[in-house]
Amino acid sequence: MFESISSALKKGFDKIAGAVFLDSKTIASVVKDLQRALIQADVNIHLVKELGDRIKKEAENEKIKGIERKEHITKILHDEILNLLGKEKHELEIKKGKQNKIMLLGLYGSGKTTSASKIALYYQKRGYKTAILGLDVHRPAASEQLEQLGKQNKIKIFIDKNEKNAVKLYKNFEKELEDYEVIIIDTAGRHSLDKELVKEITELGKKIKPDYTLLTIQADIGQAAKQQAAEFQKACSINGVIITRMDSTAKAGGALTACNETKAPVYFIGTGEKPND
Repeated sequence: MFESISSALKKGFDKIAGAVFLDSKTIASVVKDLQRALIQADVNIHLVKELGDRIKKEAENEKIKGIERKEHITKILHDEILNLLGKEKHELEIKKGKQNKIMLLGLYGSGKTTSASKIALYYQKRGYKTAILGLDVHRPAASEQLEQLGKQNKIKIFIDKNEKNAVKLYKNFEKELEDYEVIIIDTAGRHSLDKELVKEITELGKKIKPDYTLLTIQADIGQAAKQQAAEFQKACSINGVIITRMDSTAKAGGALTACNETKAPVYFIGTGEKPND
């Protein structure tokens, strides 16, 4: 994704710099190249159109002439892409000595459980007392997977293989969890966001009151990202995104679409199966 956008931007900057007269035709050509690169990277078509329209509107300011006009349009391109990518680096604000709850959401196969162990290890290495709470009461292998990941990485895991109610499960461990500074909460997924899952994660959100609710979304999701992100945002307000499978051949533009849809930044990217990836 970054390579294609970078290439389109360079091409655009060269066109602007080499133009004798920077007319609407040249601007349209630059915007078209950039839009093509974004669509090829799986960024949502509506988002791409909005971006193109904003650039054209700003660029066609007739009051700005000559060299200033070239600099103006170059800055517009730069600022719009920077805005699309999130403007700045974002980190979770974890308070030392206090309980910080991070709840992970996502569909089946998005990489929630693996991400939970990676994030727990990330904060454990930075001196925080960390634990994972497994609230996926539907997938039979979820508890076993967390158990194994906990042993491998020496992370405290809270699971109950017999309890089939996620809210009750949380209540059962609520007192014990008070001893931990960073609690990663792994929730259930589905093949699609159905009514049962919406009800469950909504109830959990109300009961747990997490400091961060992060949507786990795979880099190869493509154009389906917009709808999925919108549905999760409606069910349980998202304030961050984790992108998984960044080690694959995925273009990852869908993840940008998800961030735009939820107005939430990317906090982590997963680049492999190992705990430190």
